[in-house]
Amino acid sequence: MADLISVLSTGKGTWGHVNGLINGEEWNKIYLLTNDFGKDTFKANDKTELIVLNFNAKVEELSKEIEEKLKDKVSGEVGVNFISGAGKEHMALISALMKLGIGFRLMVSTMEGVKEI
Repeated sequence: MADLISVLSTGKGTWGHVNGLINGEEWNKIYLLTNDFGKDTFKANDKTELIVLNFNAKVEELSKEIEEKLKDKVSGEVGVNFISGAGKEHMALISALMKLGIGFRLMVSTMEGVKEI
């Protein structure tokens, strides 16, 4: 399977959904975009890299930061999930992926397993 990129931020119960994605598929690599709280609190597995961002930055700055931190890590096509986080974080990730020329599929964790929507 491809790599997974997900925001790991705010939203009650959203970390459970992200865990469902991580554990429900054989990802090559998992990148979680988070803040210091997520880095200190989330229990990541060996395939997971926590990328710490400043979610208080302006959306343009956040997009550039994501682009810089992902540019040498991902290529081709990735799975993306937006259950966790805020619209600004989601917009910044989409912008960064588009600027990097990365295709993406929207992935969700369901009762039947991980699915593309």
